[in-house]
This record gives sequence, structure tokens and C-alpha cells, in this order.
Amino acid sequence: MLFACAVGSTGCQVVSPSRGRGIARADHLPFENQFVPRELDKVTASMYRIEPPDILTIDVQQNVSQAKHELQAGDIVSLNVNGAFPDEPIFGDYQVGVGGEIELGFTYGLIHVAGQTTQQATRLVEQHLASQLRSPVVSMSLRSVAGIQPISGEHIVGPDGTVTLGQYGSVQVAGLTLDEARGMIASQLSGDFVDTKVSVSVFAYNSKAIYVVTQGGGLGDALVRLPYTGNETVMDALAQINGTSYVSSSEMWIARPNRESDKPVRLPIDWEAITQNADVRTNYQLLPGDRVFIAHSKLVAFDSAIAKFTSPLERILGFTLLGTGTASRLSGNVLDNKNLGGGFAQ
Repeated sequence: MLFACAVGSTGCQVVSPSRGRGIARADHLPFENQFVPRELDKVTASMYRIEPPDILTIDVQQNVSQAKHELQAGDIVSLNVNGAFPDEPIFGDYQVGVGGEIELGFTYGLIHVAGQTTQQATRLVEQHLASQLRSPVVSMSLRSVAGIQPISGEHIVGPDGTVTLGQYGSVQVAGLTLDEARGMIASQLSGDFVDTKVSVSVFAYNSKAIYVVTQGGGLGDALVRLPYTGNETVMDALAQINGTSYVSSSEMWIARPNRESDKPVRLPIDWEAITQNADVRTNYQLLPGDRVFIAHSKLVAFDSAIAKFTSPLERILGFTLLGTGTASRLSGNVLDNKNLGGGFAQ
């Protein structure tokens, strides 16, 4: 009796009970009745959710708030004073020195502005110049900020599910979509920057994978882990491992985890039909966690089994023959000097 639509994270599939080992199978059914994504009938993956150890590309527009930022050594401000002496104007960009002062010029001297906002520093400059100038009008704006740690670049999601933004802390992003992660990062930076623009994309899909298992003819299986990007088919996966090996047979299948049941789904693959006839019916679209299993040739496996059994015997016999031959050469009259030259003792 056939079960229709075993629905899980992998979509809707038509499967039948397996014989003997409790594995749901999708073979022995007409292909047109199987609702399984394949080469010419692919499905779009659901919204991607970030997991360790994905690598994210984060771009941030770091706009410092002029109203909140406190000036520090290395900052550059634009300063303009109306009413300054004509031969010594105060106009242009000025850097806050190591001691936290701005040097206004030889006549005007230094003024300490570190720890002040631009608005507070403007009032300090006006008060400082009032003793030398008649009604000075000062305007100041922040041009650049020293000590801002760049955030833009690649960031790996750590084992705890967070990305580190340096001096601005860490953000929990595991399980979030890209849009949700963008909002979380913008919220984290809102205290340091104003009108923060953030974009997040996936640089490397490391958390989700598909696996290709090549049975080794009794000499151990080969396992290759391939990153999942949402578009791979069986042929794509085997192309990445340079096809099948000399011990492989044409018998292969996909073992697909089934979230809704403890019985995984097995999808048989007709490799010869895919490659020789461009038959796409078994060139399935792979999903995260899929295992593409390539069975070995039974003849090669039988040969390996015989070799495992006979190899110790061959070694034992080889040592025996070697010992026997050596003993026969060292025994009897082989080393008798009287035999040298081919003569016999009288």
C-alpha cells in the first residue's frame, strides 16, 4: 500500500514502504507520480536562516551623530569664524591634537575641546575669542572621527551563534533571516551611529551541506561534504567529485532525512539514463542533509574480500618458503671447501 505525500522540510514526496528494513522508498513508483524536485522541475528554497559557521558579508554606513559625539584626539572639525583678523583668518579644517586642543593660530592660541560635542565646543571657541575679537561668530561641524573601527567586511558566525562587531559588541544572528539579522545589527549600532544603513549577505554557506558517499569495495568508504547553495542536482554533486571511481557501480541513490518520520526516504538514481540519455527524471534536486550513496561493484568487493583472506596466507607462505630456501642453502655440503671447484671427496 502506497503512502502519499510524506511531507517534511524537504517538500511533498510520494513514497512506499520498504521491504524488510523500515526505510520509506520512492522507487517502484511511476516517475510522473513522484512529487520530488528534479532538474527541470526545481523548487525554491525557503528563506535562508543563518547558522554557525556561515560567513556573512556586512556593509555598514557609519554616520556619527554630531549632536552626541564627544570630540577626541585625532578628530577633524571644520571651523569658520566671522570677525577674525583679516591677516589671520580662522577658516578650514582643524585637527584635535593629542592633548585634546585645537590650535586656532599664533594670535589666538589653543583651546581645549576634548570631551565636548561640536555645539559645546563652538561656545567654548566663541568665549575664548571674545577677549580678542569684537562679536566673533563661530560655526563648527564634524568632518571625520578618529578611532572608528571599520565594520564592513566578512564576519563568521561563531559557535554561540553571534557575529562580533569589534568594539561595538556582538549580535545574536543564529536562526535569523538576512533581513532580521540586518535589523538586529542596525539596532546594536544605533547607540554609536545615527541613521545607520546596514546590508547583510551570505559570503559562504557553511552551515548546510550535502554529502556524497562512495562505497570503497570493502576497503573503506570515501565521504565528501559539499556546501549547499540551493540549486544542486545529483549530476552537479558528482561533477564536483569528478564522477564515479573505478570501484563504483551504476547503483546509487539519495538517502534523504525525513523530519516527519524516523524512516528516511530513499530515492533511486538511474545514472546511465541521466548521463547517456539526458533523462532528468532521477536527476533530483538535492536538499540540505541529503546523502548521495554510490554503491561499489560487487565483483570488486568480492575480489577485495578474497584479497583480505588470502593476503595473510600469502605472507605466511612467503616467509615459510624464504626460511626453507635459506636453510637448505646453509645446510649439507654447500659450504664444504672440498666441493669448491666441482670435485667430490674421495
